[in-house]
Amino acid sequence: MKFIRFIQNSLIGISLVLLVYISLWAAFGDENNEIRSSLYDISFFAVFLVMMIRPLADIFYRSRLLRRLVILRKGFGIFSASIVVGFLIGNIITPESSYINSIFTTRYWSFVNGIVFAHIGDITGLILLITSNKLSMAVLGKNWKRLQKLAYVYFYSGGLYEVLALNSKFALYAMIIVTLTAIVAGIVNFIKRKEDS
Repeated sequence: MKFIRFIQNSLIGISLVLLVYISLWAAFGDENNEIRSSLYDISFFAVFLVMMIRPLADIFYRSRLLRRLVILRKGFGIFSASIVVGFLIGNIITPESSYINSIFTTRYWSFVNGIVFAHIGDITGLILLITSNKLSMAVLGKNWKRLQKLAYVYFYSGGLYEVLALNSKFALYAMIIVTLTAIVAGIVNFIKRKEDS
């Protein structure tokens, strides 16, 4: 358990460094689409893990290891969102940026190359990142859990962007796997509730 906590804390620490680094690199560094694409892939893989851990723990509910790994969902979620939000901040703070103004244009919300899904991912990633702390849990109360369901929007919007803009087969397979696993987990939970009642 201590090792899992260590991994969790390490992920959060790395995420903070990544957030600052990517923000500055995206704003003032050289534009490198290969690095950007790779970072989006890493971000999506991290959120894929977030989406898989809980349903797998529900399906294999007798597995102590999987139940313990549920703790890591927060760390992987923060890690993933830090990359996406880092690019968002970088776009905003770039010298002579017109990013904020572009939000109110139809081009920003275009379906061409799935760009609209990237922006939905930016917004949901920002909300999830800002609320991933104990203060937000205390302030939002029961609404905190409802807000965290935006993780589904974040995951699927990121996946659709990866498929449409980056031609990622992994993202397509990942969305199918997560959907099927969530359905199986829902059935297992339903059966368990029936047995318990």
